[in-house]
Amino acid sequence: MARLEVNRSGELEVFVRVIESGGFSAAARAVGMTPSAVSKLVARLEQRLGTRLVNRSTRQLQLTPEGCVFYERGVRILADLEEAEHCASTHTAPRGRLRVNANVPFGHHFLLPLAPAFLASHPDVTLDIVLTDEVIDILEQRTDVAVRAGPMKDSNLVARKLGGTRMLIVGAPSYLARHDMPTTPQELEHHNRLGANYARAQPGWPLRHTGEDAVLPINGNAQASDGEALRQLALAGLGLARLAAFQVREDLAAGRLLPVLEHCNPGDIEEVHAVYVGQGGYLPLRVRAFLDFLVQTVDLDKH
Repeated sequence: MARLEVNRSGELEVFVRVIESGGFSAAARAVGMTPSAVSKLVARLEQRLGTRLVNRSTRQLQLTPEGCVFYERGVRILADLEEAEHCASTHTAPRGRLRVNANVPFGHHFLLPLAPAFLASHPDVTLDIVLTDEVIDILEQRTDVAVRAGPMKDSNLVARKLGGTRMLIVGAPSYLARHDMPTTPQELEHHNRLGANYARAQPGWPLRHTGEDAVLPINGNAQASDGEALRQLALAGLGLARLAAFQVREDLAAGRLLPVLEHCNPGDIEEVHAVYVGQGGYLPLRVRAFLDFLVQTVDLDKH
């Protein structure tokens, strides 16, 4: 009976608010408590659990491995409780702030154009969109859904595949008029090959010629932090770039960019996934609705 005297759901909600707001003071304002009371609550929680959940410093709180697990499961428990309450009431529509992170090309070509349709269907949801080609820490950035391209690494995140896209080497007609269209990978070595400077960028361009595979290093005189910036550099005639097919579909159709060495394209596909914290199926309605919307509306394979 002693466990019933502990308001575990209340403790859990305060702890999650501390992590998501980044500190005791901000969490205290949100829940109507004093910072001292919030700090003591977290300390009592750690004492009851017999483990440290956060490392405290003068500037920030850092989750311990045990705290990370407790936070992830706590978020799911609170989301399940919220959904149960919604289902028991007359308000069953998705609601609340939905923080979404996506790589810049996907954001410009899919997420931003599709946002009005999603919000029109779910008027009680507020989208908070962040675009970057760097891979973020979902927990640290308090992100509900992140869209990631490329191979998936082992993690505690759940992934839903949105599709895949071919990669193409392209160049502007103005650039190719000055430097000639390469016909073999060897000729490509003398061209300005633009690259990306984010951590997960590929170190070179894979090519297949006369039955042999090779990776040509990037040697351009400019780099960019995201795929859309690379596309703009290619459109400006600075050099060649290797980009996702969906990025350049309209440029190719309009003749603003031309495909280069397509007969040497190995045909590799870059897969795109939506990832989130949600093992066990415990998801807020707004997150579940957004994931379903992406799966239903995003068609990378057409591009």
